[in-house]
Formats: sequence, structure tokens, C-alpha cells
Amino acid sequence: MDHFNAANEIQDLQYFGEFGGVNPSISDSSTYTFLSAKTMFDTFEGNADGCYLYSRHSSPMNLYLSQALAKMENTEAANVTASGMGAITSVLLQLCKSGDHLISSRTIYGGTYAFLKNFLPSFNIQTSFVDICNFESIKKAITPQTRVIYCESVSNPLLEVADLRRLSEICKQYNLKLIVDNTFAPLSISPTLLGADIVIHSLTKFINGSSDTVGGVYCGSQEFINDTKNVNTGACMLLGPTMDSFRSASILKNMRTLHIRMKQHSYNAMYLAERFEKDGLKVTYPGLKSHKSHELMKSMIHEEYGFGGLLTLDVGTVEKANELMELMQHENLGYLAVSLGFYKTLFSCSGSSTSSEIPEEERTAIGISDGLIRFSIGLDHDIERTYRKMKECMKKTGVLESENISIF
Repeated sequence: MDHFNAANEIQDLQYFGEFGGVNPSISDSSTYTFLSAKTMFDTFEGNADGCYLYSRHSSPMNLYLSQALAKMENTEAANVTASGMGAITSVLLQLCKSGDHLISSRTIYGGTYAFLKNFLPSFNIQTSFVDICNFESIKKAITPQTRVIYCESVSNPLLEVADLRRLSEICKQYNLKLIVDNTFAPLSISPTLLGADIVIHSLTKFINGSSDTVGGVYCGSQEFINDTKNVNTGACMLLGPTMDSFRSASILKNMRTLHIRMKQHSYNAMYLAERFEKDGLKVTYPGLKSHKSHELMKSMIHEEYGFGGLLTLDVGTVEKANELMELMQHENLGYLAVSLGFYKTLFSCSGSSTSSEIPEEERTAIGISDGLIRFSIGLDHDIERTYRKMKECMKKTGVLESENISIF
């Protein structure tokens, strides 16, 4: 994997504005004019490169951003959407039809879980939820109707790590597509280098990084991207989750600093995770040697970007979690908010927020406790100061006993 450098691939892309601007011009139009009727027809049929018909089909800025994301994930092409769920639903509905079956990791984002569990069955598409680390259970779940294995590279919210190499081998053995949501690990993990067929991101999170824009992308072969944009049969074309050109321009600019931000997110998360663990707290972070998949993730990542910016802390009860989060917000340590990838630390209780679509008994079975707090660690300049202030909040709320505190 060492030969591939996503940051260099992104940096080497140059798009000039209409009047020589260092940023590309934004086409503030929903429809485009033609000098000949034949060119309009050819464009509608997808046979006129460089021509635009209607912004639901494509727009210059969306294509620029898509190209940059394809470079980042080392794929032939990509297509941006209005949200991460727009990308997920478009991909799955393109690949799975009535009577088909797919296999999904049991620990995934709650919105994805709800789509698979509650929405797809009405289209006669069934899902088996499995422990993505149990390869025998995966193989047992495969049927002649199975089309896809779906997982997150690092799962939401339990931070389980999928062995993408092994999953790719299974997919090749059974002629399945491996779809990987890589939202938690941009730049750190390159799923296609490990055998994934399609890579999905919620651009809302780390890639944009400023919590002001919702967006998504799926990256794959040129053939697959074209299929999803086909005017007659393309799931994304016909469902219409189109990204606005101003939003794609904003994300493209923010992508230029992604490599810097991911290093800082990872550094800060590792710093806090190591100290929380020494303090005797129940912390989960893939960068810790105590994490069950630490060695696996270490073998998959581009090390300069670390193990990501997400960690979890289990404080036992939802009441204790809420008390701690409210105090940390009061002390300006972050925001009690869902989402991730912001410059400021975000924290939420997963069972009552981003995983609330998963029934309580299933959350319990897979290990999402009521007191599990998911932290998206920010870009704090002085992370030691942040740690000491968080520690004081934990002392005040009784999450951390004074005698358990390590001295530095």
C-alpha cells in the first residue's frame, strides 16, 4: 500500500476558474443551453463528453469533486450525492433487486440499519446481520440470492474493525460485491487496495470537516458509476439525491486540508485514549493495544494518518453519560451533538441518538450499552489541557474516582 499516496493524488488535481481563479468557477445553473439539437440528444444519452444538460444529471463542480474523491480512494470514478444516506441507498438499490439478499455487519450506522431492516423488505430485499469478524457465520449466511457484503471499515459506534482482505476473498469466492463505508477512516484506510469493490463516505463528516454541509459519495469502477447515472435504469439518477454545486465547491476546498486534519484528529484521540485507559476508564480506541483488532487495523492503515478520531467511553448508565456530556459542554470542551469530524470535539450517547434505530435488545446483544458515549475528538491545539479539563469533569460527575487518577 505504501506506493499509493491519496494526499498527493488530491493535491495534484488542478481546476482553474473561468477567469483564471485558483478555485474553479461554480456553475449557478440548473439547466444548460446547446448550439445544436443533436448535441443535446447525445448529452442526454451520455455520449457527449464535457457537455451538461441538467444539474440532476451532472454539473461541473460535482464532477470536479467526484474526480478528487475517486483519486482519494484509488478508483476509476465516483459520484457525489446530497447525503451519505443518498450514496448508501443508491448503491444498494442499484445492486440489489426484488428477491435478492445481502449480508451486513451487525454494527453499522443506525440510518443504514433502518434502511436495511425496515425499508428494503418492502422491495423483497432481505438482509442478514452478522458479526463481521466471524467469517464462518458470514459464509453460512450466503445464499444463491446473495449479492453484496456490506460493512464499515471502522464501525459506528463500537469501533469494530473489518478485515477487508478476508472479506474480499470471500466475496471473490462467491462472486459478491464488497461495499465498504469508510466514513470513519478517510486517508487512513484505502479499502480498494484491500479488495473492496465500492467505497462510500458521508462527506458531512471528516472530509468536509466543518459541520456546515451534508453530502455523500460512492467510489467504484467507471462502469458501475455510469450504471447508477443511467437515465433509464440508474438508481442515483432516478432517485435524484443531487448535491448542490455550492456545497460541492465548499467540500472540494476543505478536502485540500484533509491530510493535515486527519493527522491531528488521530493524534489527539490517541493521546486521550491512552490516558483514559491508564485512569482505569472503559475506553475503546483501535490505536490501543488492548483493542481486539489493534493489530489488524495497524496492518491496514497508512500509518501517518493514525487510527482515526473516534473513541468511545462506557460510563455505565445513560444518566451518568448525560450528566458528564452536559458538564463537558458547559466547560467548553465540546458539543453535545451527533455527527463527527468537526474542529471541536463532539460527543453523544449512541444508544439514544445515532444508533437509536436499532432495537434495545439488539443494541444490548451487540454491546451498545446505555452509557456508551461516542467521542469525535477535535483539533485541539493543547490536548493535554483538554485531557485535564475532561478529567475534572469526570471527577465532578463521579465517573472517575480521585484515587484512580494518574499523575503526569
